[in-house]
Amino acid sequence: MIMKALLSSAAFAVTLGGMSVVTPAMAQTPIPLGNLVDYSGPTSDVGTPYGQGIVDTYAWINKSGGINKTKVNLDTVDYGYQVPRAIAQYKKWSGADKVAAILGWGTADTEALTGFLAEDKIPDISASYAAALSDPTGAGGKAKPAPYNFFYGPSYSDAVRGMLTWAADDWKAKGKPGKPKFVHMGANHPYPNAPKAAGEAMAAELGFELLPPIVFALTPGDYSAQCLTLKSSGANYAYLGNTAGSNISVLNACKAAGVDVQFLGNVWGMDENAAKAAGAAANGVVFPLRTAVAWGGDAPGMKTLMEISKMSDAAGTVYRPVHYIAGVCSALYTREAVEWAAKNGGATGENVKKGFYQKKDWVPAGMEGVCNPSTFTEKDHRGTLKVDLYRMKITGATDAPLNDLVKNGAIKLEKVKTIDLPRKAEWLGW
Repeated sequence: MIMKALLSSAAFAVTLGGMSVVTPAMAQTPIPLGNLVDYSGPTSDVGTPYGQGIVDTYAWINKSGGINKTKVNLDTVDYGYQVPRAIAQYKKWSGADKVAAILGWGTADTEALTGFLAEDKIPDISASYAAALSDPTGAGGKAKPAPYNFFYGPSYSDAVRGMLTWAADDWKAKGKPGKPKFVHMGANHPYPNAPKAAGEAMAAELGFELLPPIVFALTPGDYSAQCLTLKSSGANYAYLGNTAGSNISVLNACKAAGVDVQFLGNVWGMDENAAKAAGAAANGVVFPLRTAVAWGGDAPGMKTLMEISKMSDAAGTVYRPVHYIAGVCSALYTREAVEWAAKNGGATGENVKKGFYQKKDWVPAGMEGVCNPSTFTEKDHRGTLKVDLYRMKITGATDAPLNDLVKNGAIKLEKVKTIDLPRKAEWLGW
């Protein structure tokens, strides 16, 4: 019985010539990670490809031997974009089987968890890019300390600052008279509101006339009234703060109403799927890309990305939108932070946090030319201040499969400009 117990133990080892030898029975305990996704809620249109990118990445990592020869147990949970469900799930992840890190999702839930994350020492690499999550110490004075929060890409606020910088130049280049008019559009919700004050302050600084915000819900609907308000306001540049699903409704309604405005989409506000759904109404929308290329772009890291994609598309025929690629980048940054932790005291949340500070101009291995370089420090979690702006171009009907539409150029992401923002101390956390 004793021998049977020993043989079944994961910690079984034999001593041979005074040396402890690990047997195959000594299987490493999997590294637990939480993956909070929205596959069924109001942001599921963009949450689904992003979440799939994370799931595929860790399936590929496990297939390739895991992290530091240890498999990852990725617990993917759809919380439907409901804060109470996110908090309930967090309590499970921070309990007895404590996760080493969480790959999070929304702004409202991530901000609600920030204090708990710090207390429990669990890093959250979220898909919320709210600037309030970028100040680890609170020294900026604009937000509470968020020492365990990270995200890949420019903050919502910095993305708006980049788009407005471009818009001011665009207005001058067109030789238009007077001040350009700017309006913030979106739901009265923490996510679209996150960059509102920062964007309006930047617009005022750049000489824009600020118009009253126009509110529309996070879900698709009839937004004809909002478009008529937009038209009568004489706005020249309008920021769309919602995800693509409801933005599609606005774009279609505004096209029908004959609105002449330059739409500026937030990072979740436009993608290839939205362009296919909106058709001609999406033509001309300017929005930021977190990655250096889109699917099929010319980059060494595209080979790795294609291999990861095959975890849920063995044939390799599915076109992956920009959010999928960002999900892969976020997952791989987390993988390398966990890997560093595993080699430096163990894959605990506290060590994983330290892992994010180990590299400067950091691109995950194998993703060269795909994931933009990031640098995180103990005093500043703004990984990048580079804002790559693209324009959605629609040149024909969009009722064919997405792969075909991109191949024949009916849907195209056109690079507009890269804005390198200054790392201003007064912008930290705001």
